[in-house]
Amino acid sequence: MTEKEIIARRVAQELRDGDVVNLGIGLPTMVADYIPEGVRIVLQSENGMLGMGRLATDDNLDKDIVNAGGVPVTAEPGAVFFDSAFSFSIIRGGHVDLTVLGALEVDETGSLASHIIPGKMVPGMGGAMDLVTGSRKVIIATTHTAKGNAPKILKRITLPATAVGKVNMIVTELAVIDVTDKGLLLKEIAEGKTVEDVQALTEATLLVAPDLKTF
Repeated sequence: MTEKEIIARRVAQELRDGDVVNLGIGLPTMVADYIPEGVRIVLQSENGMLGMGRLATDDNLDKDIVNAGGVPVTAEPGAVFFDSAFSFSIIRGGHVDLTVLGALEVDETGSLASHIIPGKMVPGMGGAMDLVTGSRKVIIATTHTAKGNAPKILKRITLPATAVGKVNMIVTELAVIDVTDKGLLLKEIAEGKTVEDVQALTEATLLVAPDLKTF
């Protein structure tokens, strides 16, 4: 199993029956493939869809049904389609229970950087600003480090902020971390890893939960 698959599978364990969920572009879209047995959620896509299904295959491909990243997806029975203005009314109105996003940087205050410089050939912010501020819970799904093992989990973000103090949880291939008023609480670590292994790749100081688990 790849690092991204490990992350997506662990994030899926946070889904609750009946949740309206938005999965960001890239790694977060993989979460839809690991929805736990018996859990029914409604996937929302900011390009105008409620009731989005899994990624499409050659057998069920419809080029007119895509997610916000332009990737072909399926539609669940009862799915509805609407314009972007209505879609963002859902988001800004607080009707999304959970948003899962990737990140370039995230810090111990729960601040997120998911874009660099508008207008350049780098990732733009997309609908992330609305999603992070409008959702009831925000989970960052990201590899623990960038290229060269550079930490992504910092004391303070250095790139332009997508949102300040809005992240609730961080899930990487190494750890599950809650953002608390006292700092970052390490709740789970990957099997075969130690707290020291995780801290060595994390700039922010990690608090360790007394009931630390493995995943």
